[in-house]
Amino acid sequence: MRDVTEVAGRQVTVMGLGRFGGGVGVTRWLAEAGARVIVTDQAEADALSESLERIADLPVKLELGGHRDSILDQTELLIVSPAVDKAKSSFVQAARARGIPWSSEMNLFLERVRARVIGVTGSSGKSTTTAMIGEVLNAGYADRDGAVHVGGNIGRSLLGELDAIQPIDLVVLELSSFQLENLANFDACIDVAVFTNLTPNHLDRHGALADYADAKLNLVRRLRPGGTVIHNLDAAALQEYLQPALDGSSRGITISAERHDADITLRDGRLVFESDGALTTVIDAGALPVPGRHNVYNAMTAVAVGRVEEIEPTAMRNGLLRFAGLPHRLESVGEIDGVRWFNDSKSTTPEATRTALAAFDGNVVLIVGGDDKKQSDFTELGRVIADRTRTVICMGRTADAIAKAIDRHRTNVQRASDFDDAIERARVSARPGDVVLLSPGCASYDMFANYEQRGEAFRARIGRVRVDESEPRAPASGF
Repeated sequence: MRDVTEVAGRQVTVMGLGRFGGGVGVTRWLAEAGARVIVTDQAEADALSESLERIADLPVKLELGGHRDSILDQTELLIVSPAVDKAKSSFVQAARARGIPWSSEMNLFLERVRARVIGVTGSSGKSTTTAMIGEVLNAGYADRDGAVHVGGNIGRSLLGELDAIQPIDLVVLELSSFQLENLANFDACIDVAVFTNLTPNHLDRHGALADYADAKLNLVRRLRPGGTVIHNLDAAALQEYLQPALDGSSRGITISAERHDADITLRDGRLVFESDGALTTVIDAGALPVPGRHNVYNAMTAVAVGRVEEIEPTAMRNGLLRFAGLPHRLESVGEIDGVRWFNDSKSTTPEATRTALAAFDGNVVLIVGGDDKKQSDFTELGRVIADRTRTVICMGRTADAIAKAIDRHRTNVQRASDFDDAIERARVSARPGDVVLLSPGCASYDMFANYEQRGEAFRARIGRVRVDESEPRAPASGF
């Protein structure tokens, strides 16, 4: 690996603290490592109050309300948030013109970490898969030396834990396309590269699917010699872009629910792998605590990582049984009058909503819509919605486009005026035995700061539904 970026004694500017603390971890680590830190953010102090409170004890200089070029006069190293589109940022371009080096929180971590690194990426399911891998590995490490550390885009910075991470440990990192974009000129730092799938996402940033895929492929390009690539044979678009990037220097482990020639596969409803000419069953798919065929794929991926790390099948099974899911990902938030309510706010793409719908047999009241991030083709989603739901409530900027993608002769397509109206319409429409599913298939930016805020609002409003459930129900109007 290249020489580690030195920070002690240097003037370092952190670009992007974030309303929800995305830059807090790196700011704290830099200050504690002896850097002289400037924090700059587009937002004003009142919008950053929660994040500012978390660094209030640090001797950092704040430059808020915009990224002024004068900050660069004092900058020796620029730390850029993954959320910043560097190609479009005049501040980043000005830093480059001055020859100021830049890095990111993840790059700083990968330069320094001494343990084996398992990197997980994909268009959907990567957070759940990362957490599931963590459970499988933790179960296997219960009687081993070493520990398992899970972090990255899943929402946990590991930078502050570097001193505690030992060479005998394992690190599991969820890596977004934005984070992987920053690895373009990085040296080998990944031991196991995990690819879940590939579907169009973040095209407002990347421009085209090929460019989005190219950012993802930095994960395999940064693989250490003799490393392992785990990938899904059933994900056609992934295979189209991944196969040309593979070479003979890496070990490949495949998963498939459809092909028995994969290393980890599904047979008679069981997750199995072949070893010494015999099939070993890890778990019955129906025993997984989390619903849906997509979670079967996630579990197969976790088993594949378990195989690489030589985890015993019984331990893998125990880890999978312990995994109850993540917030905002097909999260059960209650049952009211025989109606089950599920929060899938993490669904920010049409593909993710199609996946969520496949987890249920029918009788679904779907709340869908939001900001489309330039992904305006809802044709296939409309067909799946028409096939798999009883009532559809469209909301947000994409409501019209999604409604048009659904058969217009259906009488159960409704338009909500806002988020509260969508939930009320779902309450009125649902019958005992139904599932109410919030799976927007779109980003949240037209109504909420992020998908977490949207999901938390959904949870809070279910409490309101409980309060109001005894009120008489009025018929909902059609679209």
